[in-house]
Amino acid sequence: MKKLVSILSTALIAATVFSGAAVFASDSDFGSAGALADDSYTLEEMLTYAIQDEYMAKAEYEAILDTYGSVRPFSNIVRSEETHISLLLPLFETYGLTVPENTAAENVVLPDTLAETYPIGVEAEINNIGMYESFLKEDLPADVEFVFTRLMDASENHLAAFQNAEDRQMGTGTFGNGTSSGFGRQNTGNRFGR
Repeated sequence: MKKLVSILSTALIAATVFSGAAVFASDSDFGSAGALADDSYTLEEMLTYAIQDEYMAKAEYEAILDTYGSVRPFSNIVRSEETHISLLLPLFETYGLTVPENTAAENVVLPDTLAETYPIGVEAEINNIGMYESFLKEDLPADVEFVFTRLMDASENHLAAFQNAEDRQMGTGTFGNGTSSGFGRQNTGNRFGR
């Protein structure tokens, strides 16, 4: 399964890079792209990939807000990314590790339209969830496991928000009365992305 996730992630990243219509980290060893391409991890690598991915998400969402204005769900989720980073930082100190420099903003490329950002958000959160799922299969200290679980759970909420925004953009989302048009997506647990 891990190999399938890695293959799907690599294929999606390649397709995204060549399409030119995505927000992505250009370095394949950065964040969740690097984590999903790896098949074994040290604690330092996991924490590094995790904080890089959270840096990247925050930088991407800030760039979207700077370009397209205060739009949801980006305006809500960008604050969550700050919280995610603040949950990871103490773990670097606890385990005597150097916090990687935040260079994520240098790797952000925006799509041409706001509508294109929603599927990118979906992909990014799926990839983030997949990264944490991989990490949680490892033998982790209790504090690290707690933080990774919390971050994965938050990303599942973010995924739902992006899926809803994408569905609304396509005219297939939830209507004001809480009913769905029947064409909306459900979180099926597939893992690929950022």
